[in-house]
Amino acid sequence: MRAAAPLDPDERRRLLDGAHHDPHALLGAHLEQDGVRFRVLRPFARTVTVIADGLRARLQTEGDGLFAGVLPLPEVPAYRLAVAYENDGNDSSSDNRNSSGELALHDPYRFLPAIGELDLHLIREGRHEELWNALGARPMTHQDVTGTRFTVWAPNALGVRVTGDFSYWDGTAYPMRSLGSSGVWELFLPGVGEGALYKFEITRPDGSRTLRADPMARRTECPPATASVVHASHHSWGDGAWMARRGERPVHEAPFSVYEVHLPSWRPGLTYRELADQLPGYVQDLRFTHVELMPVAEHPFGGSWGYQVTGFYAPTARLGTPDDFKYLVDALHRAGVGVLVDWVPAHFPRDEWALAEFDGRPLYEHGDPARAAHPDWGTLEFDYGRTEVRNFLVANAVYWCEEFHIDGLRVDAVASMLYLDYSREPGGWTPNVYGGREDLDAVAFLQEMNATVYRRCPGVVTIAEESTAWDGVTRATHHIGPGGFGGLGFGLKWNMGWMHDSLGYMAHESVHRKYHHHEMTFSMVYAYSENYVLPISHDEVVHGKRALVSKMPGDWWQQRANHRAYLGFMWAHPGKQLLFMGQEFAQGAEWSQGHGPDWWLLDPSYTAEPDHRGVRDLVRDLNTSYAATPALWERDTAPEGFAWIEGDAGEDNVFAFSRHDAQGRPLVCVSNMSPVVRHGYRIGVPAAVPGWQEVLNTDAERYGGSGVGNPELLKAEPVSWHGRPASIVPVLPPLATIWLRPA
Repeated sequence: MRAAAPLDPDERRRLLDGAHHDPHALLGAHLEQDGVRFRVLRPFARTVTVIADGLRARLQTEGDGLFAGVLPLPEVPAYRLAVAYENDGNDSSSDNRNSSGELALHDPYRFLPAIGELDLHLIREGRHEELWNALGARPMTHQDVTGTRFTVWAPNALGVRVTGDFSYWDGTAYPMRSLGSSGVWELFLPGVGEGALYKFEITRPDGSRTLRADPMARRTECPPATASVVHASHHSWGDGAWMARRGERPVHEAPFSVYEVHLPSWRPGLTYRELADQLPGYVQDLRFTHVELMPVAEHPFGGSWGYQVTGFYAPTARLGTPDDFKYLVDALHRAGVGVLVDWVPAHFPRDEWALAEFDGRPLYEHGDPARAAHPDWGTLEFDYGRTEVRNFLVANAVYWCEEFHIDGLRVDAVASMLYLDYSREPGGWTPNVYGGREDLDAVAFLQEMNATVYRRCPGVVTIAEESTAWDGVTRATHHIGPGGFGGLGFGLKWNMGWMHDSLGYMAHESVHRKYHHHEMTFSMVYAYSENYVLPISHDEVVHGKRALVSKMPGDWWQQRANHRAYLGFMWAHPGKQLLFMGQEFAQGAEWSQGHGPDWWLLDPSYTAEPDHRGVRDLVRDLNTSYAATPALWERDTAPEGFAWIEGDAGEDNVFAFSRHDAQGRPLVCVSNMSPVVRHGYRIGVPAAVPGWQEVLNTDAERYGGSGVGNPELLKAEPVSWHGRPASIVPVLPPLATIWLRPA
């Protein structure tokens, strides 16, 4: 072994400082004119020895953990390293120690890049739709050696090193190489496998260092710990039948009633696998078609409910591993329940170990501080104009659908993305190139995300939480609207207007409701402008807004009656339904993430348990009748599927309308929002139906009502009424909704 030529002082300094772009050029084995030069960086090592077939040669120390030497070989051999540390003793019990107590290791710097040129090209273009397979930590076999490939996008970094529990959190030994103009850094570490904790130590442009979690981590430590975890999935899916049929019918022409859940508080303390034993059966029993999970991506602060995400590719570790979450989704699918998740591409928190100024400069956030700072939440907005950032988010949407079999994404805070002046004062924002307030980059991102998800993931639906009158939220991206924009391409949109108006109406005492009658009917003016979901979500039952039943006026009986009547009206109204947990059994208290729903209200030993059980029984029957009645969903987005019978009876507090399926078969819904029984209330009906049967009555005794109803067949009379040639004369129960169908 001859001494190697010393490193150039500047190269040596940059290597040891973690600021070198190509450590593989200095480390590893390289063929020179007079032999093969070996150089190894092993801080705190006592000796480093090169081992090859018939060869064992100790490298010479160069200080600072560097060991080097030149062997007179004609080519680079297949070699390993034997490394001895101070105070190692002679313990040979470890599998990778030899009889001398040395650690037998593969040299990370003898491996070619473990990421392909096509991957790098797609990343540069912002078109890598499976980005999670290219970036992050990926256990693999590379050049016949098992280990983990680490890759990270950090184009502004002077250098990047990977560190973790496998290096005692000292990253000195593992500098990564920059792969050209892609901005990607890569290193394959032999022997590092699943479960290893890691982070990236990034040298910023100013020479300072920052320790960062992996933006592409597929698993994380449980907060408040912040390390990323090397992960490979071993879940075997059992939902093949569900996946095969979920795209058979377009969502807007299918039954779609959603139970919204905050997983950590639905049954506090349960893991994903424990939830899988309880949640599917509960939702299936109530006949909801889907659950919607508030954000499950990793987030540092539980009080954000998941809406401030740091781990966009990792289900929160609070409840288990990614495979545990897959187990829950699988269980829901096998129970016949679809799974939607809340997805948050609008912003991210400023935690110094996460995405904010990731490589020392604005990277995921906009370069203009005024554009980057979200004015409401103290967070940072993504730079949708940067191709790699857009790719990060588009691929993330695909990731949840493909890797976790998610059936839909409810996209949070879309309005805050669409408008440059969102929550900003005059002068605090810059118009777009056309002088408008629309964020053209955000529009393009949402269109790309929707188009990509719908192309790749048959049967998946995207849902916009969008509270403005933006034109074309659920219009196809290639259809240009009157404003000059193509549609955003969502499948459904939350109808925030209906929610605010209808809850406002219901909050009034019945004697005053006649002055607010329009608040229940106005939604039909624009009902077909988009494909809508009617949401009674977590936002409406927290922070002083009161639970749904507590919004209602009157005594406890009237509150429950109003609650039931409202649900009956809601389930019959055009649009899909969403109800937040706890509201299905008329919980009176606001939701608290600390203890979740008040399940004790359903304890048979509780005196008022029948009151709450009755409301839950109604929700079950609403969902059952809804699913069995195509008139309530088959033409949800077509004006022909709805007709007012009586929309102006403000003095009576009565609403009556009919719904129609694709064959024209009707269902009549009548709501009496006053506390008086209305006998002989004539309702116009189609002449072709000789008799009508009451199929649902929210005032039924089994729901906690007074039992007023129409048990007998209602025969149509040849009396013209409400512009129809025939009519019926039902009894309208107090504070109740009834559904009638042809007998």
